[in-house]
Amino acid sequence: MPASPYYRSDLARIHHEGFAFHADAVAAGILRLLDPIREREGLVLELGCGSGLLTKYLAEAGHRVLATDASPAMVELARTYVPAVPVEVLRLPDDPLPTADAIVSVGHALSYLDSEDDIDRALAAIAGALDVDGVLAFDICDLQWGAERRGQPPKVWFGEDWMLTTRFSVFDDRIFRREMTMFVRAGDLWRREDETHDNVLIDTTRIPEFLARVGVHAEVRSAFGDETLSAGLVAVVGHRKPT
Repeated sequence: MPASPYYRSDLARIHHEGFAFHADAVAAGILRLLDPIREREGLVLELGCGSGLLTKYLAEAGHRVLATDASPAMVELARTYVPAVPVEVLRLPDDPLPTADAIVSVGHALSYLDSEDDIDRALAAIAGALDVDGVLAFDICDLQWGAERRGQPPKVWFGEDWMLTTRFSVFDDRIFRREMTMFVRAGDLWRREDETHDNVLIDTTRIPEFLARVGVHAEVRSAFGDETLSAGLVAVVGHRKPT
């Protein structure tokens, strides 16, 4: 299985240390949605767990969690950050998913897939893995994500021993690209690494109809709870009813 092109070790650590705000913001809403799952001690499958920022909230709330991510570096971090939770490498849309009582994913992990067809295949696989009365909650980038960021100037973030610069571009209204250069202090020197991330943007209004065809009733929302999501990022919340 090839290594993930996204979130290698330097960027994984930078993301963990500098970008916890999204998991912090959505955690309360996600936990409220999952209350019925916790009460029956069901399994929560987390896709795109990253370094375990949301995973820690889930575990501390008493959920039984299986966390997964496509990045081996992120998985290594998550195993350290939430050592009591099993964390595995899993890459959509082809890796098999275990049956779960809830499936959650934040940080628009599905938008990192290679194409809209791959997103559809992943959604079908997720629906197929969701048990009866199961809860589905994930966020994903809409077409508005690119429209809101077209022409956005580069950004720079700093940590105690790292710096991250990011340039943004949008292609055909369907691909949002981040070109990132990071510098990490290594002793008296600075190490440089580059990553380019492409996110596939879709018309998210079609997701409920698509999921309904595979047995999951879902709706697109502006948030999971009371938080405010970034412009163009939507929450999809659903459940599988008995047939």
